[in-house]
Amino acid sequence: MNSIPKQTNTDHHGEDLPTLSKSAKKMRMDKLLSTPMPSFDRKVPGSFFWSNIAYWISRRILAVQFRTTEVTGLDTLPLDRGNLCCAWHTNGLLDALHIVLQHPNHFVMGGRHDLVTRPLLGWWTRKLAVQPVVRKAELLRGGCSEEEATQINGRSLMMLATGISAGFGCVLFPEGTSHNESSMLRFRTGPFRTVFAAAALAKAENKPLPAVIPTGLHFRRRDHFRTDIWVEYGLPHTMQTEEIPDDLVQAVAQGNWVEPAAENVFALRDALRLKLVPLTPNTHDWDEHHALHILAHVEARRTKQPLLSWREEVEAARALRTVLQSPFSDEQIIDNSELPAITNPLITPAKAASGLLQARQLDGRDLNTSGTDLRKANPLKCAQKLVRLPFLVALLPIFLFCFTPQIALGRLLGDSTDEGVDARTSYHFLAAMFGSLMFWPFMALGAVGIEHMFHDSVVSAIDFDWYSIYGQSSLHQTAAKVTFFFALLPAFWFSGRTSALFWDDWCDFQRALRRLRFNKTHRQNLRGALKNIHAEMDQL
Repeated sequence: MNSIPKQTNTDHHGEDLPTLSKSAKKMRMDKLLSTPMPSFDRKVPGSFFWSNIAYWISRRILAVQFRTTEVTGLDTLPLDRGNLCCAWHTNGLLDALHIVLQHPNHFVMGGRHDLVTRPLLGWWTRKLAVQPVVRKAELLRGGCSEEEATQINGRSLMMLATGISAGFGCVLFPEGTSHNESSMLRFRTGPFRTVFAAAALAKAENKPLPAVIPTGLHFRRRDHFRTDIWVEYGLPHTMQTEEIPDDLVQAVAQGNWVEPAAENVFALRDALRLKLVPLTPNTHDWDEHHALHILAHVEARRTKQPLLSWREEVEAARALRTVLQSPFSDEQIIDNSELPAITNPLITPAKAASGLLQARQLDGRDLNTSGTDLRKANPLKCAQKLVRLPFLVALLPIFLFCFTPQIALGRLLGDSTDEGVDARTSYHFLAAMFGSLMFWPFMALGAVGIEHMFHDSVVSAIDFDWYSIYGQSSLHQTAAKVTFFFALLPAFWFSGRTSALFWDDWCDFQRALRRLRFNKTHRQNLRGALKNIHAEMDQL
């Protein structure tokens, strides 16, 4: 008889469990148990065709959704073996997508159980052979029985372990849930149990043992359209043969999921946490995080080495964090102890300056070259934007025609979700992906129909009957219309790319206006705060 655990809102550490969305509460056991198994004797674990289609579409969407994307650490990845990438988790589906799409290897993927049961999304994830995982949050709240959770998770984790041992990549998030904190949550053991099983399988087959890759995900503003992202693959943690007990090797070699020794799992979990914590903001709160970035910009201007990219800004803020934070022992990091607030005298004026800028949607990039006031607009950059403005405006009607339904859908889903701000951009991405597949063919058909209605006017305007490009027969005219239909699809995409540039220019123009209209009193307070920062830095 299946036993349903007593519902609770805290885990065994007494910490609050994540709030479950309506979708996460729906445990469709029939669909979960019928999830397609990945195949590891080919290049892609799921459907080769649909996987590559999904990757291609995802890359096109992310190129529009993000203003800049930078990736580092690819040269350190051991590609001769399986890679388990572990990162902190603050931006829903986008976290996994960036890791998977930037890594050179194909991935075997696991995720929250409802990824494979939702409408539309579930169809794609099943084609990608995504394996469902029941989190502790669902189990403790009575979403399913322990036996059912064990059955699903055992099968899924075994599939992920087999994929890793076969040399594929995998991404799992040790925190177990996406969140809004400025430092990492306590780690769960699922990823480390999985990689131990993968190592045992690799050892049984005399293959290289998998590596665990601590991965930093740095979003300038994760919930904003056209924000910046830096994906930082850290130095790999390679597992050693002597860490893998023979009894585990023998058990998993028979295709059975067996729990690795707890002490080995905890040791790997703790070792990874020590490596992953420095790759996150790791601050007492977000105000402290923003203050460090202000200090990074001021210091860069003092040394005449301006921060030219988001990655440089993160690295500079990280260096200051190391200097200003009170010493924090390895034991405290492993125990997930609360980070104390920075008490250095620099932090108070930095928070004041940051608060004044953040309230007006500005940041350290808006400081002048000396770091003492707001900067003025750059005439050269303004001229460059004005030159391309007519071209971008000319393509706006196409953009508005084909993208309006997707934008409306993305805003509706993203702004009304019960999963928090960390899921907002996930819904925007999904609306862009599925909206393109669902709406564009109909929008293209509509455009062909509209043109047909006003064909005589079009011919008169361009002085050419494009129906006759292949010939005069009705078949030739039909071929011309079909060509026009398919030509519209890349035109829609191109209008999206150019409109993203238009949006960038519009946002830059708004930033310039906000600097120009900065309240006189508040600007005086900003100058005072920056002056105090300089004075404290002189003594540092």
